[in-house]
Amino acid sequence: MDQSDEFWWRHGIFYQIYPRSFQDSDADGVGDIKGIVDRLPYLRALGVDAVWLSPIFPSPMADFGYDISDYTGIDPLFGTMEDFDALASAAHAGGLKLILDLVPNHTSDQHPWFTESRASRDNTKRDWYIWRDPAADGGPPNNWMSEFGGSAWEYDAATGQYYYHAFLGQQPDLNWRNAAVREAIYDVMRFWLRKGVDGFRVDVIWHLIKDQEFRDNPPNPHFRDGRPPHEQILTRYSTDQPEVHEVIAEMRRVVDAFGARVLIGEVYLPLHRLVAYYGNDLLGAQMPFNFALLSTLWSARSIEKIIADYERALPPGAWPNWVLGNHDRPRVASRVGREQARVAAMLLLTLRGTPTLYYGDEIGMRQVAIAPDQVRDPFEKNVPGIGVGRDGCRTPMQWDATPYAGFSTSPPWLPVADDFLHENVVNLDADARSILNLYRALIGLRRKLPQLMSGDYVPIAAEGDLLLYRRQSEGEAVVIALNLGAEPVSIASEPAGLDGEILLSTLLDREGETLQGALDLRGNEGVIIGASRGA
Repeated sequence: MDQSDEFWWRHGIFYQIYPRSFQDSDADGVGDIKGIVDRLPYLRALGVDAVWLSPIFPSPMADFGYDISDYTGIDPLFGTMEDFDALASAAHAGGLKLILDLVPNHTSDQHPWFTESRASRDNTKRDWYIWRDPAADGGPPNNWMSEFGGSAWEYDAATGQYYYHAFLGQQPDLNWRNAAVREAIYDVMRFWLRKGVDGFRVDVIWHLIKDQEFRDNPPNPHFRDGRPPHEQILTRYSTDQPEVHEVIAEMRRVVDAFGARVLIGEVYLPLHRLVAYYGNDLLGAQMPFNFALLSTLWSARSIEKIIADYERALPPGAWPNWVLGNHDRPRVASRVGREQARVAAMLLLTLRGTPTLYYGDEIGMRQVAIAPDQVRDPFEKNVPGIGVGRDGCRTPMQWDATPYAGFSTSPPWLPVADDFLHENVVNLDADARSILNLYRALIGLRRKLPQLMSGDYVPIAAEGDLLLYRRQSEGEAVVIALNLGAEPVSIASEPAGLDGEILLSTLLDREGETLQGALDLRGNEGVIIGASRGA
């Protein structure tokens, strides 16, 4: 990849690493930076272009790094700043971009800023966090709820006020209406950008600004039992406030001052609200993450509608992106099934826009059942028994069939999946038709064909289990046909514009096959067809 290309993030493929679970180099059972360096050759061979790391900063680990106590350091669990510098150098030398997680909404309650803020009501950093007097009855200031269960307000007896935390009580929210807070975080960004970081994925970016009047959130009329408690109210006043876009534009200016860098926003909002995060004149986040595929019904019509709605909602000139898995949601191979995981891979890597892969999805890693005594996730501990635990998608990467899957020589922080003896990188690398080799083939074809990298998306059909669409540019076209069901399907090839040859099947056994009158798809199969004429 051209390291100076201003729009590298448009044609790159991003790969998310959860550092605790990728590779342990020092036998403490937790992944680390040196382990990532050791595995860079694997990532280069896979064909990805950018590596995004979940947080590696000093932290008490109440939420495994999303509670930061020092924004400009490296937690000893992961290594040293010298290790980080070595990672950045090695990644760049190998043509890989490096993206860090920025967590600006909240800090750890052990961050020096918060220690000062809670010291007294007249401390100079008091207003760096969100403090409010109790309600008339002495209770919380309003009805806002923590995403991790219970009230979002924690009482501080020493100063007689409550502080706000959208997540754990150990994660107090910063006050982004305070100019000094903004500048402090922008200085953090500059620190890492000077170290050569190629951009940031900004955690819960839609949370940054809260309603100035702290009005009660309305009840959710669609709430049902068995769902996480915080869903009882709609976050009308605690998230997605209009002023947040001014903040994101400021962040973008910080990033842009360093040249060809990228700002990615984590945004769980409906598509019509998500696209506002591109900003006026596209000067917000270059890529507000589109998570629609994480929760959709896995059917041709549902997926076709999501694509159409998203393409329609995008502002002119905005670049799309797609995500199939991350550290907060169940593994794709468990959501859609082992066979459909291959079809999902073809979907992700042939849609218009930048794809982000989650470590292990390329080897079909599945959600691991975590025994009660092995639960580490604070969300699951706070709200047990309804399936909110995130540990199952954070288990160690399955490298080989040695003990602990080659991730570590010691018992790891989370259990390794039972299937690691067979489902691992070494085995799948040797199997010419494995899901790993499918990912490599898809990435290779995407890089080879401009119509897959940057061509237009043209829907053809979504009927039954069949999803058909075309990617085309400058008279060149490919057609993608996906069977989202287990039963075979057959379609007349000429009316659908399928009179070409198969470039790739998800089962890796039909390359070069010429279509004659009909396209026959096996159950759980997708194909990419080189159309013999442009559209």
